[in-house]
This record gives sequence, C-alpha cells and structure tokens, in this order.
Amino acid sequence: MPDTHALVNEFVAKLKKRKIEGSHATARHTAVLLRSVISQQRVPHTNQASALIEAVKAVGEQLIAANPVELAVGNIVRRVLHIIREEDLSLATTAIGGLNLSAGSDDEDDADRDDQPVLSAAAVAAASRSTLRAPSLQTLLEDIPDSAADPHTSSSGGDSEGKSKSGDRNSRTRKLKHDVIEAINELIQDIDTCHEQIAEQAVEHIHQNEVILTLGRSRTVMEFLCAAKEKKRSFRVFVAEGAPRYQGHVLAKELVTKGLQTTVITDSAVFAMISRVNMVIVGAHAIMANGGVIAPVGLNMVALAAQRHAVPFVVVAGSHKLCPLYPHNPEVLLNDLKSPSELLDFGEFSDCMDFGCGSGAPLLHVVNPSFDYVPPKLVSLFITDTGGHNPSYMYRLIADYYSADDLVVQQRSSEK
Repeated sequence: MPDTHALVNEFVAKLKKRKIEGSHATARHTAVLLRSVISQQRVPHTNQASALIEAVKAVGEQLIAANPVELAVGNIVRRVLHIIREEDLSLATTAIGGLNLSAGSDDEDDADRDDQPVLSAAAVAAASRSTLRAPSLQTLLEDIPDSAADPHTSSSGGDSEGKSKSGDRNSRTRKLKHDVIEAINELIQDIDTCHEQIAEQAVEHIHQNEVILTLGRSRTVMEFLCAAKEKKRSFRVFVAEGAPRYQGHVLAKELVTKGLQTTVITDSAVFAMISRVNMVIVGAHAIMANGGVIAPVGLNMVALAAQRHAVPFVVVAGSHKLCPLYPHNPEVLLNDLKSPSELLDFGEFSDCMDFGCGSGAPLLHVVNPSFDYVPPKLVSLFITDTGGHNPSYMYRLIADYYSADDLVVQQRSSEK
C-alpha cells in the first residue's frame, strides 16, 4: 500500500497548482484518498470512531486549505465524518440492544430499566440526521457512548467472559472500519453515477417543442439534454458561449453530434432571447445551505433575465455539490480570479499597464472572476440525483448528509 502521507501531499500539490479542478473530479479524488487514510489508520480498542474522525479531520484541513474555492473537497470530508458517526452509532445501538436482550433473559424485573437505553439510541439515531434536534436529544447523544463503552456494568465478571468481551471489541473495531469503507465505496459510486441518475429525470421536465437555454458547458446539463433527446423529445437549445472561456462552443458541438438542434448566442444576447425560451437549465459549482448557487460567471445575469420574463430557472447538480455552509461563512470563498490573459493580449495593452503619474498603480485593471453567486430567490428548482427539490428544502436535504458537530469543528478550526 502506498504511504498515506505521500498520497495526501501529492493531492495537496495538485489542488494548489490547479491540476485537479471541478466539483466532480475533486470530490471523487477526495473520497478515494480518505478511503485510503481510513483503511491504513490504526484504530485503538476504545474510542475507535474518535480516532478515525481525528485522522480524517487532520487530512481534511490540509485539503480544504490547499484550494478553498473547491467546496466539494470540504463537502466530501464532512460526508465521511458523518458516515463515521453514523456507523459508530449504529454499532452502539446494536450493542445496547444485545445487552438489553441478555439482561432481560436473566432478570425480568429489570425489563423496564433495560428498555430505556434502546429507546434512547433509536431517538438519537433519528435525531443525528437533523441539525435541528432538540437539546434533550443532544443530552441523550452525549450519554450513549458511556453506556456503550462500558458493557461490564450489565454483566458479571469472569476471565472467560473478559476474553470474550475483548474479542468483541476487536471484532467491533474491524467491523467499524469495514462498514465505514463500504459506505465510502457507495459514496464514490454515487459520485460516478450522479450524471446518469440526474439524466433519468430529463423526460419529466423537458417537453415537446420547447426551447431550452443554457450557458457555458456542464457535463450534467449535456447528459440531461441528451437523455431527453433519446426519449424522442424534440426541442431546441440556445447555448450562450460563456465568455471568456467559451465553453459554450464545446457544448454546442457535443449537442450537434447527438442530433440536437442548437443555436449559439453571445452572452450579451441572453436578455434579448430569453422571451423565446421555455426553460433555463444550468449546472452549478456548489449549492449552499440557504439554496443559493455558486455557478460559472454570467449565470446571475441569466437568472435575472429569467426572473424578469417568468422563465423557470432550473439547476442540475449532484449531491456531492451540496455544501452545508452559508455564503456569509468566513471559510467560504465565493470567487476565484483567473489570469487576465484570457480577456486580452498583454502585448496589445502593454502601454495601458504603465504606472500612472505618481499614483504607484497601473491605470488599467483587468478582473476575470470565475463564478457568480445566484441567490435562492432566483432559482425555481434543483434537480439532484435524489430527485427535484425546491430551494427552501435544500437545508433539510443537506441535514441528511452532514452532522452539525462537524460544521462547528470546521468553523472553530478556521477561526484559529
């Protein structure tokens, strides 16, 4: 097995040098790396989950700091932390249930007392999937590890029994790592198949003889449109070129290859053409907890034009792009400035780059942002691999994927 530190350092270097970009690529690489970290992590007999959580956090902080713009990295780190907590809670619930059954068979008079931990574990398991759990459930969550970690209190002593309990702890340690790795494998599979799962819903949203508008290039959008074409839907696509990178030209060629009638327009023509459009379908870089979208530059203009003409604005994105943070969080970078060479040739504008008279700064500034922020009020519908959702529901969907405890830890570490 390759050294974990070497893998982490290699991935950190690629993130810093922008050799790996995009939510899908960074999310998958992060999940694969964390799977290797967990598989090679030595777990003690006690506090197995805590050891795994600390190892994942240590690696996650390095990855997030390497390129904070790639929010998918932090999303996967928090997803893995949530997986560890869920699997550990599931094992603890099973262990408590087994202890209750054995205690109930030995002494029926303690049945009422032994039933209480089972109910508490079930309540905690349900509450851990929600960031809005009540304080009483939080107290129960804090009490569960103590009762689960000390099984001697509900059974008699003995050398043979002690050896059996030691073997059970070892098997539970191995089972925890095994269950976590299996869950991460499922997460990687979900990342790989999210495009196909989203594309399966295309026939429900795209109808005959409609006109669809998009901007730039998104693999999810391309497969979404092509899936509707395969279902014998006949429609037209307007593709805004997405300057200055002109990824819309690439998407237009791909759609024409698939047999779709495509029209390329300039970004400045979006408002003039939006009245002829039935729906706007775009991709996203990240979806925030409030339902806002960090998307390629120019999409906020498209969203405003769609709102002005009452055209539905639909965002298609995989669940790995769901970010549990809000845009106002200090660790969230809403934008990234690219090289000015994408906008103009330095040779032609070199004279304008000269410093002004005694100002100490050049007279010409070139700003080339990568992303726009689209507020939730401009989004009509989100289509993810789990189905379609309104912007107001995204916070509840995000609560199923992340633990509130991990958000607090990340924010504290960033403040330090």
